[in-house]
Amino acid sequence: MESSDFLGFLKSRGSIRSYTGEQIPKEEVEYILRAAATCPTAGNREAWDVIICRQEDLLESLADAAFNQEFIAHAGTAFVICANYVRSMSRYGERGILYAVQDATIAGCYMMLASHALGRATCWIGAFDEEEVKDILGIPAHARPVAILLIGEGKEQAVSPERMPIHEHMHEDFW
Repeated sequence: MESSDFLGFLKSRGSIRSYTGEQIPKEEVEYILRAAATCPTAGNREAWDVIICRQEDLLESLADAAFNQEFIAHAGTAFVICANYVRSMSRYGERGILYAVQDATIAGCYMMLASHALGRATCWIGAFDEEEVKDILGIPAHARPVAILLIGEGKEQAVSPERMPIHEHMHEDFW
């Protein structure tokens, strides 16, 4: 792949908040997870887990837990991406908490991009009540939900939002 093709691929992805409700097939779930399994992780601890949610009542509960973002209930499939502290803390102690969150976030980005490669619509949800999501899904105390990734058949086309010029993000040598 040419670098310009890759940049175009990235720019063509956008958050979709309107879905048909169709669930993605198991083969696509497996593809997405295989892609995530290639992501870099701190010390190769792979301190992430994901809960695949397809049941209508679960999606509705997640929508409520995400401060009533009702479109979540219609996505068809949601991946709840979790940091698994035990895996990284076993090597890195307290610092492993940060590493687990980083690992889960990188894995989630790989999942999102793999979904986009499959032609699926996605939306990264970061606004939700963590304790409520943990209760709904039975997430253990040593794990933290860091994102809800919606993956499905979008009812609309992604539109790339206006972005800040890259020089506004960049600092050379020092801040």
